[in-house]
Amino acid sequence: MKRTKIEGEAKIEQERTARGPREPGHVQVASSELTRDINRDVVLRRIRSLQPVSRVDVARASGLQPSTVSSIVEQLLRERWIREGAVVKTARGRRPTLLSLNDDLVILAADIRPSQAVVALLDLNGRFLERQLVPLSRDPERALGMLVSVMQGFRQKHASYAFEGVGISLPGRVDTQTGQLLLAPNLPWSQFDIQKYLERELALEVHLENAANAALLSELWFGTIEGIRNVVLLTVSEGLGTAILAEGRLVTGRRGLAGEFGHICVDPEGPLCSCGARGCWEVFASSRAALRYHQQLAPAAPAVTYLELMALAIDGDAAANQALEQQARCLGQGMHLLNAVLSPDLILIASDITAFSERHMASIERECQAGMMAGEGPRLQIVGDGEATRLRGAAAVALQRHSGYFRATHPH
Repeated sequence: MKRTKIEGEAKIEQERTARGPREPGHVQVASSELTRDINRDVVLRRIRSLQPVSRVDVARASGLQPSTVSSIVEQLLRERWIREGAVVKTARGRRPTLLSLNDDLVILAADIRPSQAVVALLDLNGRFLERQLVPLSRDPERALGMLVSVMQGFRQKHASYAFEGVGISLPGRVDTQTGQLLLAPNLPWSQFDIQKYLERELALEVHLENAANAALLSELWFGTIEGIRNVVLLTVSEGLGTAILAEGRLVTGRRGLAGEFGHICVDPEGPLCSCGARGCWEVFASSRAALRYHQQLAPAAPAVTYLELMALAIDGDAAANQALEQQARCLGQGMHLLNAVLSPDLILIASDITAFSERHMASIERECQAGMMAGEGPRLQIVGDGEATRLRGAAAVALQRHSGYFRATHPH
């Protein structure tokens, strides 16, 4: 009875995912090819989470037929995504070999911010083999040339590995159909074809994704949110970014523009935002907002970076603590709006905010829970440091390119 239930749930999920996004007046029919991709995702996720694991145990955990699992495993072995290891001793019958992800397959990743980028080399398990900070020119070709130089250096140093592709995390929205950067108020590169340039210079397949979406993919691929179907992930840095998981599906909207909650107006008389509007949530709750609060509270103090502001707070500086407290309250107030609109089970926070004190986190939670219309508010959870999460997310973007999610949200 239990196995029948699992198989039924797997089938429902396959049918739901295979339908993909719907445009007005259009119904997308599930295809056998897309269903195979979804099954492939299921098998790969089970191998990743259970490794080393036998084919029999993958079938049992996934709810798929053993013959289906065996066929997908053979495909993954040919593509070098997985490898066979030790043979398990059994009392009788054929001795199964254990499967695990192939550590020799690696991904180049970059998390691009307005003035800097972090370039990394990761394996399929999300382990960092290299990581380097790169200052960026505002000129996109010059900046990307520096990234290419660092990535080529990684390839030469680790020539024994098989390079699967490149994932790029960006502080803006990426067109799901063209791969072009559509909207990036803090990064003036929207007229430059980032993907085409990098693919020409690196001779590798390149995929771009919004930083918040990438971070959410990181949690889905490498993290611990499996089984939670309604999640909002919030990235807090120079700006604010949000990604939405609704009923188990990453919501991208028309041309990938869904989720720009950072640019929802919360005060029409507020400060000017980089998007050109006034009073966006971002201008009250981002790291730049905290620096502005500190400057207002201590006008005679020297200018500081966000990390320096947090260090001042740790050392007991009253103005620094007050600035961070104001940012925390504004973050929580915006999360209350997220809860009213989306009603998630969980809000993930990926940012430098992880260095906040318990007092500031309590302020965020208090504002988020304030005035709940019914029931309890969402659970809040920090997801590591924001930089590592975005980098793993960029790698996950490359890993997802053959997946059911990718096929559904990147129609040809």
